[in-house]
Amino acid sequence: MLSYFLLLFAIAIIVYFKDVSPIGSAVGFSVIGYVAVDVLIPQVGDSFIKIGLFGKDMSKPGRPVIPETIGSVSATVYLFIMFFSIPFMFYKYLVITSGGGNRDLVSQESTEEQLFPHSKLSEFLSALLCLESTILLGAADDLFDLRWRHKFFLPAIAAIPLLVVYYVDFSVTHVLIPKFVQELIGTSKTSIDLGAFYYCYMASVAIFCPNSINILAGVNGLEVGQSIVLGLIFMINDVLYLTMGVNGHARESHLFSLLLIVPFLGVSLALFKWNRWPAKVFVGDTYCYFAGMVFAVVGILGHFSKTTLLFFLPQIFNFIYSAPQIFGLVPCPRHRLPKFNESDWLMYTSRADLIKEKPKPVMQPILRLLHKLRLIDLNIDPKTNTILDCSNMTLINLMIVWFGPMREDKLCYSILALQFIIGISAICLRHLIGSLLFGNDNLWNIV
Repeated sequence: MLSYFLLLFAIAIIVYFKDVSPIGSAVGFSVIGYVAVDVLIPQVGDSFIKIGLFGKDMSKPGRPVIPETIGSVSATVYLFIMFFSIPFMFYKYLVITSGGGNRDLVSQESTEEQLFPHSKLSEFLSALLCLESTILLGAADDLFDLRWRHKFFLPAIAAIPLLVVYYVDFSVTHVLIPKFVQELIGTSKTSIDLGAFYYCYMASVAIFCPNSINILAGVNGLEVGQSIVLGLIFMINDVLYLTMGVNGHARESHLFSLLLIVPFLGVSLALFKWNRWPAKVFVGDTYCYFAGMVFAVVGILGHFSKTTLLFFLPQIFNFIYSAPQIFGLVPCPRHRLPKFNESDWLMYTSRADLIKEKPKPVMQPILRLLHKLRLIDLNIDPKTNTILDCSNMTLINLMIVWFGPMREDKLCYSILALQFIIGISAICLRHLIGSLLFGNDNLWNIV
């Protein structure tokens, strides 16, 4: 009954706001996405298990078998609602466009500003094409368990449509030079043009965002939870631009971002309902790649790809912290998720055995230093002073090192709280430090 009420409510919002604002339509389609995912997940779960898409929950007594790759449901529903939303997002232009192949002819009473925004439509379609390619990559990974060296760079290929549209419609490749750097090197230039290197940077963002969410995983609800928190942070940042009187290109860029983020939150919240502790489904790599690419898309086409990385600071830390194990400097077990203790239902740090397989010599003093800084937990033989094992180097295990063993849901929500606090701090610092370093900011100017 509630689902029918939500659907009617969503349709009413879409119809009402079609002439007013595309944001209202995005909210309506977000509600439809939530209802669709919430209804579909319990319907398709058994079918996924029948075709072999299931996994064992290692952090529950008896290791129950639950459906895997259910994140593909959210990703697919998202694509469908974004397709259906196109006429409503551009409704005010469609009603005045002549059509018939006359792309620049409109009715006599329309103004220059009412010409159909073909560049915006191309951005929107390139975003959906990129997301479709990324979802296929995630599905291939879930089905065939691709190796990291094969799949790591593939998101950059999926991002080619984005980069082409960026080049055609925007093509800004310069970055601002802080005032103190200008004074230090004695230049009057306020920016430097990176040229092709800027496109390499944006391709790197497209690679990093999907993989970073995939790496920070292993606890019920964490993949979806961090994506929801990131979506909220992006949305807060966009709303600031839309409500602080910012006009011109910056406003249009953040409106575009908001139109993609709001429906994403709808499908993700429904998935979180089923994936949170105790999980009834697993999301799979499909969702991780899809969610990460959504943020890469809005960062690149919203023209704030540098700010995007500020919001990913926990994921950046997790990647750097995990790098010694990822690149083989420290032994890396196949599974680094925390160890579940059935007697007290608490999660403890999982550990890497450093006796069977020794870490690289250069890592010995580094591990001891990290131990002194409470950034890792070591077991050291008091007689020989030999390192026996260490806690696996992930942000999840580090939270247990800092705060002690905790139940799985508490561990997840602790990481999500950390993500949210860092994200809000990043928004504040971005606009404060930006003003101090460059003398102005997109939201306000310092005289």
